[in-house]
Amino acid sequence: MSQHTLSVLVEDKPGVLMRVSSLFARRGFNIQSLTVGPTERPDISRMTVVVDVEKQPLEQVTKQLNKLVNVLKIVELDSVASVERELMLVKVRADATTRGEVLDAVQLFRAHVVDVSVDAVTVEATGSSEKLAALLRILEPFGIRELVQSGTVALARGGRSISDRALRTA
Repeated sequence: MSQHTLSVLVEDKPGVLMRVSSLFARRGFNIQSLTVGPTERPDISRMTVVVDVEKQPLEQVTKQLNKLVNVLKIVELDSVASVERELMLVKVRADATTRGEVLDAVQLFRAHVVDVSVDAVTVEATGSSEKLAALLRILEPFGIRELVQSGTVALARGGRSISDRALRTA
């Protein structure tokens, strides 16, 4: 099995997310990450789907996705030829004795403190899943109180856009 990142342009209509995710479920594929958000056009959304499957079954799913009426374009993004990021918010125990160490770790990872209380700090970090996992390993000894992490968002590198042709014809 290998991890694949798909960028899927879809019409921004009710039920599209369910139809796309159902297609993966019917094939027995577990979606590792799924994010959906607006694009440069208000009537089109971009789904970024990260799935762990063999290449051959992925091609079958991609062909079936292309048959869905609300799917405009599908591109598999290569990790080298794309920019991939995740967002994480983590609330860490940080009292007067440990706050300095926590803040040093946050600064080392170029993360940001977005909330401070007497006994905790909330940190916002963006980056690759590996970078966020490394930050968590550093913060874990202080005590993780709460954690939320987004799925992967990704765009191909360079000046070309996968949406150029799909958006002109939509």
